[in-house]
Amino acid sequence: MRDQKKSKKADLESKKIIFIEIGLVIALAAVLLAFEWKSYEKQEINLGALVVDDTPEEMVEITQQNQPPPPPPPQQQTTIIEIVEDDMEIEDEIEIDVEADQETVVQEYIPVEEEEEEAEEAQIFTVVESMPGFPGGDEARIKYLNENINYPQMARESGIQGRVFVTFVVEKDGSVTDVRVLRGIGGGCDEEAVRVIKNMPKWNPGKQRGKPVRVQFNMPILFKLN
Repeated sequence: MRDQKKSKKADLESKKIIFIEIGLVIALAAVLLAFEWKSYEKQEINLGALVVDDTPEEMVEITQQNQPPPPPPPQQQTTIIEIVEDDMEIEDEIEIDVEADQETVVQEYIPVEEEEEEAEEAQIFTVVESMPGFPGGDEARIKYLNENINYPQMARESGIQGRVFVTFVVEKDGSVTDVRVLRGIGGGCDEEAVRVIKNMPKWNPGKQRGKPVRVQFNMPILFKLN
């Protein structure tokens, strides 16, 4: 047999030391890993029995809450401006002198007493200097009443008689207004007395300080059966 020569590349004797060193490194690493490895005891965890809650949920009824409507927006007030023509006469006009100085004589302003006159017109007097009177005097007044009063049938059949006291106002023009019964006797006599006085002709008005005024006048009317 021929002696076969080993190739230098196939010769492993020269790399034996390197393989030993690699083996030692791997063995050392395995030992270190074994020491670092931790083991834990197994524990059993009891989660208990699974219970399903079949209790029905309570349904809460939701009702619609009626809220009050919002307030309406405030209305804007309209300002009316009245235009006065230049040639229009204005009462109680006050003249202002722009050139007035300390020596200028200023006339005293006297207000018009309109309120006092209006109050006097609305006032009703009971006693005045000249009392109102029926045209022709008392005799003419009594004659008018006797000729115009109709004795009510109800009062005649019931035998009602007596005096009806009536009050009324004689206006400044002599007309008779505000006729009322102060004390009556019934049976239709009160209504008849009011009717006759309302149909009276105009009186001579009463006067106070020479001016006609409104005067309250009271009159009794006698109803008497023959």
